[in-house]
Amino acid sequence: KREESTMLETTIQLGEPVQHRGIVIAPLFPRRTPVAVYATLEDALPLGLRIDEVSEAGVVPELAVANPTDANVLLYDGEELLGAKQNRILNITVLVGAQSTTRIPVSCVEEGRWSRRSVSFASAQHAAHPELRRRKAHRLAAEPLARGVAQSEVWDEVRAKSARMGVHSPTGAQADVFHSTGARVRELEQAFPLQAGQCGALLALGDDLCLDYVSRPEAFARLYPKLRAGYLLDALERLDAKAADGDRLTGFVGSISAATRAQQHSVGLGEDVRLRGERVVGSGLELEGELLQ
Repeated sequence: KREESTMLETTIQLGEPVQHRGIVIAPLFPRRTPVAVYATLEDALPLGLRIDEVSEAGVVPELAVANPTDANVLLYDGEELLGAKQNRILNITVLVGAQSTTRIPVSCVEEGRWSRRSVSFASAQHAAHPELRRRKAHRLAAEPLARGVAQSEVWDEVRAKSARMGVHSPTGAQADVFHSTGARVRELEQAFPLQAGQCGALLALGDDLCLDYVSRPEAFARLYPKLRAGYLLDALERLDAKAADGDRLTGFVGSISAATRAQQHSVGLGEDVRLRGERVVGSGLELEGELLQ
């Protein structure tokens, strides 16, 4: 329905883009007062939320979340989880209910390890880079009922990124690429600070764009450092390229709004949304008609 497809345009306002060395990041601001209340992974881990293998044997594409807190917790697409038998990333955004247990769909981003390194998972200070998230989203959009992705495609992209960045990892870990390039990424971060009230960001690297949004600015403030690290990891390969103009950014928001939507019940609370359109692919999460991500 057109009413549904325009939800993004009526939910966000595009702020003034910031451009540095060919990288463009435009802040997004909310047009609506958020209704749903939730915490982020960073908020919930110190309060007792645990993410672990589903059993002592473990399975690659699923993890178990135990949330003993009184808050719903938003686990964001592409967030990386470190430890246990191998590092993973979230395939989709999941809202884990308060005082509940949930199994979440994940992909491995550490090909060469299957041995327990810690009792449960810790949160990485980065999210997967946009190119990896794009490849993952294409598979999910092509198979709307699927929650998992082709693990081999994820490993292929992690290996390719490591090779392009000249990083050798003993276990083929995405985290090692971030560690090796950390100083260069931190130099670029200073040009793209979080703005007051910001609830999302639109990245442009030449003609390639990536949009992240959450309904609560305080939640985005927790997520932005992770997402920005992923953005800038991709940007390291494309510094000083021709920057996208404002019309390209505005057009991209319109393309997302016009994309075809498929919905299904989420593994947690709410409805899992898949988007596919002309030069657009992605996913989201709605709860009682409110766009959370």
